[in-house]
Amino acid sequence: MTRKELVEQIFAKKSFLCVGLDTDLNKIPPFLLNEPDPVVAFNKQIIDATAPYCVAYKPNMAFYESMGVKGIAAFESTVEYLKENYPHHFIIADAKRGDIGNTSAMYARTFFDEYDVDALTVAPYMGQDSVTPFLNYEGKWVILLALTSNAGSMDFQMTKNEEGVRLFERVLAKGLEWGTTDNLMFVVGATRGSLIGDVRKVAPNSFLLVPGVGAQGGSLEEVCKYGMIKDCGLLVNSSRGIIYASSEDDFAEASAAKAKALQEQMAKELEKL
Repeated sequence: MTRKELVEQIFAKKSFLCVGLDTDLNKIPPFLLNEPDPVVAFNKQIIDATAPYCVAYKPNMAFYESMGVKGIAAFESTVEYLKENYPHHFIIADAKRGDIGNTSAMYARTFFDEYDVDALTVAPYMGQDSVTPFLNYEGKWVILLALTSNAGSMDFQMTKNEEGVRLFERVLAKGLEWGTTDNLMFVVGATRGSLIGDVRKVAPNSFLLVPGVGAQGGSLEEVCKYGMIKDCGLLVNSSRGIIYASSEDDFAEASAAKAKALQEQMAKELEKL
């Protein structure tokens, strides 16, 4: 999916919502455990319920890999279901890969050739040769970790060099040397608030994938205040707050209600542009 196509979907649906498919067998409604593949059964109902209100889905690979071969099969089935039934939705594999060049090339082959997702989250710590193999795929996106919302992010991301430039700012600047605003996004946590404004000083035109709205307490209004640009430039992710809105028979309807509420807020923010 190109940037133009993504932006068209955002304005057509009046939504920049990404639904995180962090599917945990210990959290899905118990009655689904009787299904041949409980994860796929859960994901399909969540997708069907929320698709009208979002433009993207983000399966978190850790939740699938933790189940071994069955989990990987469930991930593949989920991606296939999305591509067959909702081809205009952007699919992000949240895998946070990144290693020496030849290893990154294999990761890129896995997710872009084998699984054929639209985007992959990538860790930049090992530098250029660990990132550029992912950028060699036409029509695919790298989403580079830049400023995350976890407590431990303060250990490295906020440290400054001799010129006073923080590490996350160096990641943003370097990333834009490797890729473009048409194939590279950045992960920026919603709970970082006004720091999103500092991100925009370095990456004024880049799309940002923003996790942390909902269960993690991030403010959609604050994210938009500091991060929204003329073509939106945001994909705001909500995972637990949507998919686990209910553990009863009405779980799909409850997830739809949560997604719709966020979409309605997003529509108001887009009207301000």
